[in-house]
Amino acid sequence: MSFTIKFWGVRGSVPSPGPETAEVGGNTSCVEVVAGEQRIILDAGTGLRRLGNHLMTRGPVEATVLLSHVHWDHIQGVPFFTPIYVPGTRLRFVSGQGGTPLREALHAQMRRPHFPVDMGDLPSQLAFDELRDKSRLQLGDVSVTLAKANHPDAVHAFRVEHQGRAIVYATDTEHYSCVDQRLVALARDADVLVYDAQYLPDEYAGTIGPTRVGWGHSTWEAGVQLARAAGVGKLVLFHHDPMRTDEGVRAIEALAQDAFGEAVAAREGLEIAVGARASIAAA
Repeated sequence: MSFTIKFWGVRGSVPSPGPETAEVGGNTSCVEVVAGEQRIILDAGTGLRRLGNHLMTRGPVEATVLLSHVHWDHIQGVPFFTPIYVPGTRLRFVSGQGGTPLREALHAQMRRPHFPVDMGDLPSQLAFDELRDKSRLQLGDVSVTLAKANHPDAVHAFRVEHQGRAIVYATDTEHYSCVDQRLVALARDADVLVYDAQYLPDEYAGTIGPTRVGWGHSTWEAGVQLARAAGVGKLVLFHHDPMRTDEGVRAIEALAQDAFGEAVAAREGLEIAVGARASIAAA
């Protein structure tokens, strides 16, 4: 049975198209996981549009969309996800509890004057669930565990397990002065850890530019510390700053690889097959 993860959007905060970001990609957070017969979409940023176009070539779409939170860069792809306009599509949106109810948060961005098509008029079947911190969700033979992350407004990280293998998605979380033990527990022995690495350590601390402490994002250095503490196999640096050029992402990737050999920067089209050893191949 297959267990793969593919990146459709890897930027944070706001889309950043242009020649200086073309290699890494300028779409915001959207990651597709296929685990056996289950399709799971992690966050619904602008990368969701291209994923939807891809899925439309395969017939009716059924998927679970796990939302880390509902800040704009993680939900803006929903109105442009073609399958939601097609009868037969079945989507289950799931998030952690906290703040505005999930249904209302997603519905709000599809109301006039923001968008011409109301979510209530869609022909697809949409369901909405909010789970407590540390809850476990069973999707066929796939289990998903939630853990609260450290970010303004409610944010949760996810652990997706299938046939003894695990992927952990922990974006929009800020590290503490020590490694976050909640994330260590969530990521323990995972094959792949996808981690927010928006800032350089000097950017985060304010040595370069204004301090980013309290903004809810992390660094490649903190990602390496978490990967080591949790004993993960692969570290994927994610949620790149919209101002970070392709060259800048490559530089961060090199620093992370010097400290943790099994590190890679997320790029649109990157696909990871999780097996006896997680192998990485650009698509």
